Amino acid sequence: MAEGSTYTPIATTTASGSSGTITFSSIPSTYTDLVLIAAGTASAANYTKLTFNGDAASNYSITNFYGTGSAVGSTRASNFNYIQCYYNYANTNQTMMRVNVFNYSNTTTYKTAFLPDANAAQEVTAKVGLWRSTAAVTSITLERVSGNWNSGSTFTLYGIAAA
Repeated sequence: MAEGSTYTPIATTTASGSSGTITFSSIPSTYTDLVLIAAGTASAANYTKLTFNGDAASNYSITNFYGTGSAVGSTRASNFNYIQCYYNYANTNQTMMRVNVFNYSNTTTYKTAFLPDANAAQEVTAKVGLWRSTAAVTSITLERVSGNWNSGSTFTLYGIAAA
């Protein structure tokens, strides 16, 4: 990051336990990058879908790099209707999710999301998601495949200036 860069909170929401969907909308275009931090638990162990601007068409690709301590590998998938985030949101274990969205307001490039993850009992992963759209990101949705976000789970969207 450039010297003097800061994380500026744009919005924070806390789950009530009655929904599996969190949406940040009306995201201003005044930053260079975004960082989304989620901390909490869910009522069912499964993964989360990440979409931009309500786009549920097959405009997403995912590349996953992983290491288990005894093996390394990678996978790639194209033409998804979301970016898949984290398989193991165990409903009793606190989990933290971080999503970096680079160059989100540029209207001449596709949008890239970086999702690092570590589960010491299983593997360390780094996912890169691509949204094949040149539209500026104005909303981000996290949706559970099954279950709800447990009450008290928090979600904060930050803008990064001069990244």
